[in-house]
Amino acid sequence: MRRVILFNLTTLDGFFEDDNGALDWFVIDQEFNEFAINQLASVDTILFGRVTYQMMASYWTTEGAIERDPIVARAMNQTSKIVFSRSLERVEWANSRLVKEKVAEEISALKQEPGKDMIIFGSAKLAATLSQNGLIDEYRVLVNPVVLGSGHPLFQGFRGRFQLKLLHTKVFSSGNVLLAYRPK
Repeated sequence: MRRVILFNLTTLDGFFEDDNGALDWFVIDQEFNEFAINQLASVDTILFGRVTYQMMASYWTTEGAIERDPIVARAMNQTSKIVFSRSLERVEWANSRLVKEKVAEEISALKQEPGKDMIIFGSAKLAATLSQNGLIDEYRVLVNPVVLGSGHPLFQGFRGRFQLKLLHTKVFSSGNVLLAYRPK
């Protein structure tokens, strides 16, 4: 059975973006890029909400992104993408398809299909919906050695309390720390 993995970067004080939605605080280096390449190779589908989809599509398809990071750009552009949005009418990024309703049912069906794992990047509202329906199998949080003081909380929109079991950690030389959990 395929799994759904949530991957997000966060600050030490728990924000996934600043008050203006900026992500310029990410600590990115060669070690992180190697991790990102390996993580992308382990999945065959990326799950997005509208906001994250539009941000990623507008970046990874540019010549600048392809020149700066050709391996990740190729993976992002070639990997299947499913976009969950009620407001979008169409999606144009290569290998993308749009789902407008019945999110939980769609993910439940996808988990039963053969293939590699699926991953959610960003997409806080989608992540909250899937979490509340018990559809996230692993939470990967990469804590960056940065404090913003304010911003949008990583688990904004999540309702209720849920317990997690630590699977593993990875400490990066940059000070980033990966925490991987599964629901109890």
